[in-house]
Amino acid sequence: MAEKNNAVRIATLAVSIALVCVFTMVVRIPLGTGYLNLCDVAIAFCAYTLGPVTALAAGAVGPAVADLAGGYAQWAAVSFIVHGIEGLVMALILRGMHRSSLAKFLAMVFCILIVPAGYYVLSGAFLVGFEAALADIPGNLIQSTAGALFGFVLSEAVIKAYPPVKSFAW
Repeated sequence: MAEKNNAVRIATLAVSIALVCVFTMVVRIPLGTGYLNLCDVAIAFCAYTLGPVTALAAGAVGPAVADLAGGYAQWAAVSFIVHGIEGLVMALILRGMHRSSLAKFLAMVFCILIVPAGYYVLSGAFLVGFEAALADIPGNLIQSTAGALFGFVLSEAVIKAYPPVKSFAW
């Protein structure tokens, strides 16, 4: 039974990485130095629904692959770090606080803060300079806020429609 559960978790992990990659590539709105996308919706969904391992891996690998495949290769490492941390922190808060209402709220807050702060620090230090990175903060705040909210709504709908999805958490 455990082997079957692990196989399902691994398959879910692979699908989650692909889902985040697709959400990153489907809508790309140019921003001062990069682009806005829907990856945070999929990452938040993974964090709310599928646990820290899946949220970390999908959050890190999905956007990085999308950056590499979509002509933004210089952003891949930053996306890998920022979105991986985003997914992991959200999922750990939810797991540590037993998915309480407070945990869901705190996970949203951290999602909203990690993305703009992470991109500001990393892209400012390594890619575009801090002045240019500062200009991207409002767009990143919009992206992460929308992602946290829509990811939560999507997660709640999926859990309600298919409660066994919680057993896929890793």
